[in-house]
Amino acid sequence: MLYENSLVSDLFAAVVCCGVIFAFLLLWQVTAKCGVDQKLNRKLVHISVGLVFMLCWPLFSAGYRGAILAAITPGVNIIRMLLIGSGIWKDEATVKSMSRYGNYRELLKGPLYYAITVTLACVVYWRTSPIGIAALCNLCAGDGLADVVGRRLGRKKLPYNRNKSVAGSVAMATAGFLSSVGYMYYFSYFGYIQEGWGMILHFLVVSLASALVESLPISTELDDNLTVSLTSIFIGSLIF
Repeated sequence: MLYENSLVSDLFAAVVCCGVIFAFLLLWQVTAKCGVDQKLNRKLVHISVGLVFMLCWPLFSAGYRGAILAAITPGVNIIRMLLIGSGIWKDEATVKSMSRYGNYRELLKGPLYYAITVTLACVVYWRTSPIGIAALCNLCAGDGLADVVGRRLGRKKLPYNRNKSVAGSVAMATAGFLSSVGYMYYFSYFGYIQEGWGMILHFLVVSLASALVESLPISTELDDNLTVSLTSIFIGSLIF
């Protein structure tokens, strides 16, 4: 898309994509230092990074090389999470912007699962599978907004999990579904997938299932980044 030679184009696209993502990460590090609520800042990272990354996918070629080069950016973040979370690399700004309680060990859980999911969705599903769209949209937009809305409007708790709210679960299902449909049309514009009402219905099923699993106590015990991703991929593999 960027240059006549596909290899040069993919390499240039990888540089552009990496620059865009790390610019966003730097932005949220700055906001964290400026005193933005840590929980809100963490969720802004959670919502934006994966969705912005998907916007960059059309820059790459359609083949497997394009997917691999695109996956370099989240792959680098896997390494960063491992190094920072294990204490080998000290990066207080990243810890503050991505952790709940300011403990660097937290990066070995949710943030690491997040980076792994984004990387695998890129390599395995790339641009032609709605499964990858569903997995990333429910993880990023769905799970991210569930926490933001739940903390502000979640007065009514779920009867089977007092740590989760009705408002949060509704927000998750809605955001995951709408963002999935939005990316369906985005990728169909480039000819990667064929949009249709059947696919929209399937996205709704995946988002509802992901929101249900996220609301269960087991998601708190394990990590909702892990359970939401696995649910989206599993249900998506069954119905798409």
